[in-house]
Amino acid sequence: MNYLRIAFLPAVLIAPALADEGLWLFNQPPRTILRERHHFEASGPWLEHLQKASVRFGSGGGSGSFVSEDGLLISNHHVGADAIQKLSTPERNYVRDGFHARTLGGELRCMDLELNVLESIEDVTARVNAAVPGGADPAAAFAARRQVIAGIEKESLDRTGLRSDVVTLWQGGAYHLYRYKQFTDVRLVFAPEQQIAFFGGDPDNFEFPRHDLDICLFRVYENGRPATVPHFLRFASAGPREGELVFVSGHPGRTSRLLTLAELGHLRDQALPFRLQTLKRLEVLLGNWSARDEENARRARRAFHGAQNGRKALEGRLEGLLGPELLAAKHRAETDLRAALAGRPDRAEALAAYDRIAAATKRLAAQAVRHSLWEGALAFRCESFNLARTLLRAGDERPKPNGERLREFSDAGRKTLELRLFSAKPIHTDLEILTLADSLTFLAGQLGVEDPLVRRVLAGQSPRRRAAALIASTNVRDVPFRKALYRGGAGAVSAAGDPMIELARLVDSEARGLRAVAEEQQEILHQAHAVLARVRNAVLGTEGYPDATSTLRLSFGVVRGYEEHGRPVPAFTTLGTLFERARAMKHRSPYDLPDAWVKRQTRLRPDTPLNFVSTCDIIGGNSGSPVVNRAGEFVGVIFDGNLQSLPWDYVFEDRQGRATAVHAAAILETLDRIYRARDLVRELEHGRRPR
Repeated sequence: MNYLRIAFLPAVLIAPALADEGLWLFNQPPRTILRERHHFEASGPWLEHLQKASVRFGSGGGSGSFVSEDGLLISNHHVGADAIQKLSTPERNYVRDGFHARTLGGELRCMDLELNVLESIEDVTARVNAAVPGGADPAAAFAARRQVIAGIEKESLDRTGLRSDVVTLWQGGAYHLYRYKQFTDVRLVFAPEQQIAFFGGDPDNFEFPRHDLDICLFRVYENGRPATVPHFLRFASAGPREGELVFVSGHPGRTSRLLTLAELGHLRDQALPFRLQTLKRLEVLLGNWSARDEENARRARRAFHGAQNGRKALEGRLEGLLGPELLAAKHRAETDLRAALAGRPDRAEALAAYDRIAAATKRLAAQAVRHSLWEGALAFRCESFNLARTLLRAGDERPKPNGERLREFSDAGRKTLELRLFSAKPIHTDLEILTLADSLTFLAGQLGVEDPLVRRVLAGQSPRRRAAALIASTNVRDVPFRKALYRGGAGAVSAAGDPMIELARLVDSEARGLRAVAEEQQEILHQAHAVLARVRNAVLGTEGYPDATSTLRLSFGVVRGYEEHGRPVPAFTTLGTLFERARAMKHRSPYDLPDAWVKRQTRLRPDTPLNFVSTCDIIGGNSGSPVVNRAGEFVGVIFDGNLQSLPWDYVFEDRQGRATAVHAAAILETLDRIYRARDLVRELEHGRRPR
């Protein structure tokens, strides 16, 4: 396994890595590696085109890409499921039954979906660091850094009109300003039935072979008309071949490859087990509730599948950390780096940085549970509380200078905040009571009912009765009510006397205090990691790539199968093996097929590739990312990784780990022969709507 590559140790200490590893910045691409290893020249125009054809889903995470000059974009069904579910009703369940708009007029506007397209990147490291006084304590340093970042973002927004986010890279080693074009008029065009989008369900999740048509299509609009986009990916209907070089352009969420041994130990021993506990609890809760009634299942489907997917992903990551090899390799990497620093003037600074990271990690661990419950709102898992706290904090934060606000209330993020706050999405009171009651029970179990704040939260009632009373009496689910309080400010929020808002107020002091401590410790971590990044780069002579940050990254690899339990796993599945799998499982759920697929099976070419795997480096958040060939043509869409890829959060290896994608040929074949969506097929083939 290629552990030492992650540590960026000098070549004299380790053999050169051969794996196609890396979540590379578009402004710092791996040109030399691609040229020397794959004889590919990543030109500026090629990179710019791929960058501006790539799309980030602003809420819920995920990726996509434009595939037509008329604003058509493709992503995964599970990435778009949140938007699709909000458009569904008990009578029209688009998640379960699918959707196809055969005309522009039939395309459904999503309620609160924001899409972002990266326009430019600017390195602002020097400006950010210059604003932090030397020798400042962590609180003062964090305040200074927050102020300068907010100022940079606001200045950029005012000058360009683009969403502007300062992104922390290398855990504090660099700061880059990302500017995005935002689309908020997004309309659903096509989605298949969930049965085929998630064929095999949870049993096959993170496995291979897979047989999923995990796609959906949206269109972005401007001024009421389909947007004209200059950068889009043309479909290569033949798709990729075995051994072919391919690229992934997407928005991986978070990786932890540059964390120290102390930080990984905390994840292994505390953070991941706690998160797994909460996810398993939620999965059981929502699974049982969904089993009682079809409408319950529809309402909870998105959250239930999210809990299932998260639980399985974290189990895989924890498995990687519990294995002796990963942390042993990290220990060797740190030991070798310390040895390589012998005699260097920055050795003492680097060793002190390791100590500061260990101390800050310990401080964060000591308050982690309370932070998750109060500031992370695990004690109040429901949309009503989220809305109430946003209204409460907006009233408190907006009168402050931009640079002194909590980050989510900065001027640069206002459009996104208001889009979510004023969404007319359906909020179901029975589901709200269910999840709030359970989280209040969890709160009492974690901190004890005699905890003073827990007692005040429960107000002398059982968790179930308290949750029911709060949900029944709050008005925050009413959009005009939210708008009035938001515009009226803190005075209007206080005068409303809304019980859920007052609950948020009750715990806000505790939550803010925990957040302040976390922010101060994060500042310590950023400063210490900046030292280590500088030292590593000085020793190695290169910067490599930073951990993922939900920003656009480029990865590359080859289409290749692997071996598991002594047997070869082919790189491709086909439409034919899909039907074989369904028959072998006797068409039992989750291996049953939609009626349209059963009726029209004979129209399909069984040898059409359906899913394929590659050695491309991905992580959560890459779902929906386009897979492109050397020509920059669309050949597939990422939707998963296999079980062996789950430890990629901490270390990359491609002996068995694989990224899983839907093949372009299957998309065209099924749109044409199953769904009779010939206009969409022509648009994908020609890159524009039929005129």
